Amino acid sequence: MTRIPTGRLFGAEDGVDLVLTRTFPAPIDDVWASLTEPERTARWFGPWKGDAAPGRTVRVQMAMEEDAPWSDLRIDACEPPRRLAVSMRDEYGHWVLELLLTSHGERTELRFVQHLDDATGIGEVGPGWEYYLDCLVAARDDTALPSFDDYHPPMKAYYEQLRPE
Repeated sequence: MTRIPTGRLFGAEDGVDLVLTRTFPAPIDDVWASLTEPERTARWFGPWKGDAAPGRTVRVQMAMEEDAPWSDLRIDACEPPRRLAVSMRDEYGHWVLELLLTSHGERTELRFVQHLDDATGIGEVGPGWEYYLDCLVAARDDTALPSFDDYHPPMKAYYEQLRPE
C-alpha cells in the first residue's frame, strides 16, 4: 500500500522540530487515553510500567521493534488531556517528544513533535514516526496494523529532502 508522508520540519530555537499530525473522529479524552493508558498504548506503540507523573520515569517497550528492549522514559510534562512531553536516551540518541491534542468538537487533532538538534538521520526517524502514528490510527479503528515496509524505505527520500519552514 502506498502511504503519503505528512511530516514537516520547522526551525526551532535550539534546532528543528519534526511535526506530524493525525485527526481522530473522537473526543479529546478518548484520544488522550490512547496515548497514556498502558493497555491502550500496548496496542500501537508498546506497553509501559511504572508510577507515571511529571518528573518521574517509567519503563516503556517499543513493541514493534525487533527484540523490543525496555527503555527508561522520563515524563517531562503531563497536562491532561492536552499535552504530554517525554524524553529518553538510548543507543540511537536523545529523544525529546511532545504530543499535543486539540479538540475540534467531536474531532481531536494530535500534533506529534520531535525536538531535534538538527535534521541528521531524518530519513530514518520520519518514516518510523509515520508508521507508529498509523499504528495508533489502526488500533483506534480496530483494523490491521500497517507494514513497516510501506514506510521505510519508501518515505526515506521525502524526509531527506525536507528543509525547515
